[in-house]
Amino acid sequence: MTRITTGLALAFAAASSHAHGGHGHAGAHWHATDTFGLLLVGALAAAAIWLARK
Repeated sequence: MTRITTGLALAFAAASSHAHGGHGHAGAHWHATDTFGLLLVGALAAAAIWLARK
């Protein structure tokens, strides 16, 4: 089950990174949703660390 989940996660991550030109290894640009997602992940990680300490 873990292999299937990991494989699907990698497949979706790879597919979404080529949404349109400017994404990927060659060059990158940011959208507002990219920034919001990054901030959300950071906030969730901070919350998880905070709750794990208690």
